[in-house]
Amino acid sequence: MRRGGTVSLSATSDEPSVDTVGGVVDLSGVIEPVEGGAGGPPGDDWLTVVPQHSARAAAVVAFTGRVLVAADVPPEWVRAQLPDGDLCAPLNPPFLAALSARTGRRVNNIDMVMLAPKRSGPPPVDVRLVEDADHPRVRRAHRYRDDVRVYLADGGVLILGRGLAGRWEAAVEVDPYCQGQGLGRALAAAARHLVPDNRPVWAQIAPGNAASVRAFLAAGYSPIGAEALLVT
Repeated sequence: MRRGGTVSLSATSDEPSVDTVGGVVDLSGVIEPVEGGAGGPPGDDWLTVVPQHSARAAAVVAFTGRVLVAADVPPEWVRAQLPDGDLCAPLNPPFLAALSARTGRRVNNIDMVMLAPKRSGPPPVDVRLVEDADHPRVRRAHRYRDDVRVYLADGGVLILGRGLAGRWEAAVEVDPYCQGQGLGRALAAAARHLVPDNRPVWAQIAPGNAASVRAFLAAGYSPIGAEALLVT
């Protein structure tokens, strides 16, 4: 079925199926152009449905004027749940609840998504790479990311790992006694120097965590969208 420039394939089951828009057939086909400076998926349809990149998480990702649903469900089912052209609906509770029930997954959070290019030279704060760290954020990172790298600083931790569609993601945590001294900003900036492969670095931040939002903004990250991961 063709609708709004979209060719929908496989409409009879929950087998992986795709909307092919501008050549996008998987999530990496969205991440790569965004890292290259595009504002969102190629094409002109407001909604694109692609299979999950991995069994770890389904996702709903919103960019300016564009929404991507990466889940192993038929595109026709997704479109039937959403008012045509309603850019807010995919990240609203009714659709996320329906997608959660359909996939047997739970919604992890609705996060602001930020992106920053890699920077050369040493990081602006002394950090040391550790092979194993018994820290709650580190344990959590291993549940959601691959190739996790943990850097400790005096009073804080920086975690880099490969998350959604293999993108490099950063997370930081500052000990209470060091908060308000700029360490969060310095660790967020350090991620830009330490990210491998000459790739940009992404960050997912709960919008209500205003201190973290300010820290990543000050470290040179730009808001590019919002997303919700659906996990087991």
